[in-house]
Amino acid sequence: MPTKTHIPRVALVGNPNAGKTSLFNAITGGSQKVGNYPGVTVERVTGTVSLGNFRQVEFVDIPGLYSIVAVSEDERVAVEALGTDSPDAPDMLVVVMDVTNLERSLYLYSQLADLGWPTVIAVTMTDTAARHGQLVDLEALETATGVPVVAVVAHRNTGLDQLSEAIEDMLMRPVVCEPIGRAQGSVVELSTEERYEWSSGVRAAVVTEPSRRRVSNTERIDMILTHRVFGLVIFVGLMYVMFQSIYTFASPIMDGIGWVFAQLGRIAGAPLQGIPWLQSLVVDGIIAGVGAVLGFLPQILILFFFIAALEGTGYMARAAFLMDKLLGWCGLNGRAFIPLLSSFACAIPGIMAARVMPDSRSRLATILVAPLMSCSARLPVYVVLIGAFIEPHFGPAWAGFALFAMHFVGLLVAIPVIFILNRRILRGKRLPFIMELPRYQWPKWRDVGVTMVQRGRSFVETAGKIIVVMSVLIWALLYFPRDASAEKRYAQEFRSMPVAMQRDMTEANFVQERMTENSFLGQFGRFIEPVFKPAGFDWRISTAILCAFPAREVVVSSMGILFSLGSDAEDHDLQSALKAARWPDGRPLFTPWTAVGLMFFFALCCQCMATLATVRRETNSWRWPAFMFVYMTGLAYLSAVAIHRIALAIG
Repeated sequence: MPTKTHIPRVALVGNPNAGKTSLFNAITGGSQKVGNYPGVTVERVTGTVSLGNFRQVEFVDIPGLYSIVAVSEDERVAVEALGTDSPDAPDMLVVVMDVTNLERSLYLYSQLADLGWPTVIAVTMTDTAARHGQLVDLEALETATGVPVVAVVAHRNTGLDQLSEAIEDMLMRPVVCEPIGRAQGSVVELSTEERYEWSSGVRAAVVTEPSRRRVSNTERIDMILTHRVFGLVIFVGLMYVMFQSIYTFASPIMDGIGWVFAQLGRIAGAPLQGIPWLQSLVVDGIIAGVGAVLGFLPQILILFFFIAALEGTGYMARAAFLMDKLLGWCGLNGRAFIPLLSSFACAIPGIMAARVMPDSRSRLATILVAPLMSCSARLPVYVVLIGAFIEPHFGPAWAGFALFAMHFVGLLVAIPVIFILNRRILRGKRLPFIMELPRYQWPKWRDVGVTMVQRGRSFVETAGKIIVVMSVLIWALLYFPRDASAEKRYAQEFRSMPVAMQRDMTEANFVQERMTENSFLGQFGRFIEPVFKPAGFDWRISTAILCAFPAREVVVSSMGILFSLGSDAEDHDLQSALKAARWPDGRPLFTPWTAVGLMFFFALCCQCMATLATVRRETNSWRWPAFMFVYMTGLAYLSAVAIHRIALAIG
């Protein structure tokens, strides 16, 4: 009977891509990220539910295993979770077996059985096996293993009640799993060959293949999508369509969000006209700062719709296969593409996903280049600058291509960086690439929706926490100090200017711009301006860059405040304010070249404290995050300067 103090713990164990996380989400009601390739789960994840007579049962989703002999960091996490001496040791196991890869799952089971945990087997993919004409005899599997067997289809909630009953029975009346060798009448430990022989025999007894094997749709599609030429062409084409769609489809929604925040600013600012500083704080600081960032939520959602849908079809595993040759040139293999792909969403899960790399040097090289991938926080910067300076000059098609190209800058730079790291610093060797290619399937739209909601929520929460605080701080440093005598002096300065220069702006805007320039932050910006001037950046751009070092999500709101205070743009639209910005001699601050240089800077610069802290945790040293910060920031600065010099040379 269950005790009042002990919470039973059930570990979900199985091969990568067997369906553990889908089953975990179905049982616990969780929303952990699922994927049909290795490396999606690299940490223990827990969830607690009520189960029959048990008020609480803790389920643990651990990283996938092919064997209890760990060869990578994520597998070590899984093996440690199964240790009998661990304080987090489970009370029983649910071994998740993909029936379409049953022999491999049985090999792992043969090792788990030696550990002696009470066990229940959950068989997945039975619906897929049925579609391909395979017959599965679950009673035969139960007889061969000696433990209860339940068929489940997690995304349809099929078999979950039967599985819950089996788990409850096993917790109430635990039966220790018999080692395979003992079950066969032997007391010696089986060799690897003997385990495979047992697995193959059980699989042959359990699964009946169709009398006539046909070429599957997956095999037909793979002839094209994994082709060495057509496969790469289709991959590049898909990526282009994705980024062109982001740019095209999100624009009307962005305009709507911008209009809402403009109206909100007018409504909130009207009753505060008698208190200028408070009106400026609310309208120019909080509403403008948050609105400038939330306007990019549609792009974030569209981006993750495409990524989650492609993951769900099984295509991303093929993309890793295609990338193997590209990454092989610099010393890594296609397995590194999985953490690099995760880094396009956010560098932190990408760095953690590098645990799937089988050797420490390849893992470290992958960690050091993962932040070069264009994470979603860079997307708003690209969209603002492309919309303001690329599309008006070259049209929407080239604007979409520019967005597509900017997301590949980090990957193209990462390849020579890895080459140098492997040859000069880490001296790693390229290991063979082995990855299971899952069957193609329609994406599970619930998982796609969950991914979009999670990423959108993360973006909004960041806006609600860091960006609001930073927006208020930046506004205060830009607004103060100010006094009436300074305003009179700047007004007199305007009136003494040549008439031709007075036509370019109103007296009020000139005074506002001079007040901003001489604020606390303006003085600091002008102090550091000489550092960034070789890249064509003035004090406002330089200040926005520095404000973004803790978290690059801040940059758009920072630019919104920096360029809106003192701008001629009546609606405080950031793109209009950037177009209107001038150097003191009246030249436009931004040209298309300036925009490209600034995008390259943000594409390559290391501007995320959370990423540096994660690298510190994963490498157990401050040496590597410091190295990463220096080389990335140096590359960013040099690339921006080089682009500005090229622009000057071309004229």
